[in-house]
Amino acid sequence: MPTPTLATPLAYTPDCEFQEEDEAQTTAELLETLRGISEKVAADEGRAFRSVHAKSHGILHGSIDIPALPPVLAQGLFATPGSHPVVMRLSSTPGDLLNDAVSTPRGLALKVREVDGVPLDPADGSRSQDFLMVNGPVFSAPTARKFLKSLKLLAATTDKAPAAKALLSAALRGLEAVVEKAGGESATLKALGGHPATNPLGESYFTQVPVLFGPYMAKLSLVPVSPELVALHGAPVDLADRPHALRDAVSGHFAQTGGVWELRAQLCTDLEKMPIEDASVQWPEDLSPFVTVARITVPAQASWDEAMSPAEDNALAFSPWHGLAEHRPLGSIMRVRRRAYAMASQFRHTYNAAAADPESAHKFGVAPVAPSP
Repeated sequence: MPTPTLATPLAYTPDCEFQEEDEAQTTAELLETLRGISEKVAADEGRAFRSVHAKSHGILHGSIDIPALPPVLAQGLFATPGSHPVVMRLSSTPGDLLNDAVSTPRGLALKVREVDGVPLDPADGSRSQDFLMVNGPVFSAPTARKFLKSLKLLAATTDKAPAAKALLSAALRGLEAVVEKAGGESATLKALGGHPATNPLGESYFTQVPVLFGPYMAKLSLVPVSPELVALHGAPVDLADRPHALRDAVSGHFAQTGGVWELRAQLCTDLEKMPIEDASVQWPEDLSPFVTVARITVPAQASWDEAMSPAEDNALAFSPWHGLAEHRPLGSIMRVRRRAYAMASQFRHTYNAAAADPESAHKFGVAPVAPSP
């Protein structure tokens, strides 16, 4: 893999991060808001789902191949050449299970298994590294406090008028198309349901917020490179009368062929133009390009099986705080998400265990609620 000339990356020091005012209160309110979303969806569906990215469009199994890299890139997971098994989960952002006619940004969670190194959590014996990504280069809010404000607005719409949401989404997609024809793009319109009705397999995905990269700091991206996936960039998906259109599109592709992605890292070289504590700033690629550090290959397979995939989807847990200390998440948004991911995962697994065995519900302190009629 050819490596472009790299600018000298900055070494991480503790003063690259700083606590946001009232960050502890923000964390508490975030936990409360996400718990409320989870409880509402669980009451409606009879089982718990993720507080965000609730709906899965596919679960893929493959491998990641790490080549011999120059020293500046040979850090953490990428320090030693080799191959590891991976699992990838494709999703949409909301915490409720919406018809795909409500078109929102897409997510991709990557779990690399059989990883050696010092874990962030000493009690973690899973030997895996997670990276959570969305198909846009920047986060929707600059700081944790502003993220909480937008999340509260989103939480208020959980399971409110799904038919009206679909109509609104169609209108917002029209507005977004006008914006894009003029050479722009609106993250707000996309987040509200105006994301173009395109195939998620043709998208590039980004961590949006930085992580440690050994002694340095970086953002990561996952980019489709096999011809079959590249051809799906911007490919339309018919959402009309197809509640699981995106899942069907993913299944249709992987039933016939596989796919290859490159995992790329962008190292921080300028803290003023590439800030750690403002997740809404896109790091300039002319200062530091994304450079390939690994390749992921997924063979043809059943990406969703109604008899088995829901159980696997429930069993899987992804968190940006699940992995190596050399890839510790950075910034206020990542810090408040640490407890949030742990809480949401615990709620989902204990609720669903109790729902599967009502007689043991008291063990978990959870009382499953019957689905709404």
